[in-house]
Amino acid sequence: MSYVDLNLLTALDVLLAECSVTKAAQRLGVSPSAMSRTLSRLRTATGDQLLVLAGRTMVPTPYAEQLGKRAHELARNARAVLQPANSAVDLATLERTFTIRANDGFVDLVGASLMAAIAQTARRVRIRFVSKPDKDARALREGMIDLEVGVLGTAAPEIKTRLLFRDRFVGICRTGHPLLTRVTAKRYASCSHVVVSRKPQFTGPVDDALALLGQSRIISMVVPTFANAMQIVRHSDLVGLVPRSSLGSASPGNRAESAGIEYFELPVRTPAINVSAIWHPRLHADPAHRWLRDTIFAICKNAAP
Repeated sequence: MSYVDLNLLTALDVLLAECSVTKAAQRLGVSPSAMSRTLSRLRTATGDQLLVLAGRTMVPTPYAEQLGKRAHELARNARAVLQPANSAVDLATLERTFTIRANDGFVDLVGASLMAAIAQTARRVRIRFVSKPDKDARALREGMIDLEVGVLGTAAPEIKTRLLFRDRFVGICRTGHPLLTRVTAKRYASCSHVVVSRKPQFTGPVDDALALLGQSRIISMVVPTFANAMQIVRHSDLVGLVPRSSLGSASPGNRAESAGIEYFELPVRTPAINVSAIWHPRLHADPAHRWLRDTIFAICKNAAP
């Protein structure tokens, strides 16, 4: 494909509009001699004289008259394509489905508030939450998901992140569980535990902290979601471990939003859980995606534990 100088298109548009080399030069901020050379290049490129003298003025050839409207539209479209992206978005008319990969606890935490925000400002937007089988960045890279929420688990160098809130692990058990009378590291470790893990792994930071005290948990069951753990704890003597955010507005020693469950602070220290929004750079400047990120950030600021 031969090289096409788009500057010639702009010059052609102005020359045909002004029918004057001098006036076209003034509009484009160049000298009349430079504009004259550009006209010569246009004549060579098109194989037509385009503008010819008629007395002291210049008039378009029949071919130039045919080109006039097309050249103007093409020049305008080329300028629009090569300008910075529009930073504004009309939320009232925005029609888009965003796919967000997050765990069930986050969906419970922000789902209703996010829906309320959408209903108020962007009624045609839809949210599709999908589960997190892993933390592979491929889904973000290939556009299978628009946003991920959780603990950053990829080393992909291009990925963008924004901290939404800091969470922590807490223990859960059924209402009336004997452990609630006095929670110590020894009594906690002696209970039978249910843990949540997507990997073939039973232990985590809690076990490392207990080991420093010479204690170890009895892990009897591993389940894939926090909702599973809550359901099992509610109907058994097993003790669970969940992020504080997954329990809504419950307070220590009081029943969580899921009736029949109480939570307690762990008898050992564990690292904070940094919950972040994670996305691919190709969507970083997209105004609709930026609105979604800002909306979720505002919701998390008010809803986080």
